[in-house]
Amino acid sequence: MAEVFLDIKRWGNNLGVRLPAAVARAAHLHADQRVRVSVEEGLIVIRPETEAALSLEQRLAQFDPERHGGEAMATRPIGAERW
Repeated sequence: MAEVFLDIKRWGNNLGVRLPAAVARAAHLHADQRVRVSVEEGLIVIRPETEAALSLEQRLAQFDPERHGGEAMATRPIGAERW
């Protein structure tokens, strides 16, 4: 198992840790990969996200105007759009 001692640094208003290449390789992680971070029994756990990407229809079905700033998406053409 790859193990290193790292320092936590400030990153804007957040805290961050840079993973060394050996640790990332051992965990099969790569740049721009989506991960899930949780705390379990006081330990920080990083897991690769395994959920399939949502389709456009699935994303639109989750749209909530109240949650997303009160904006509503157009349901009919406005201007020269063709649907």
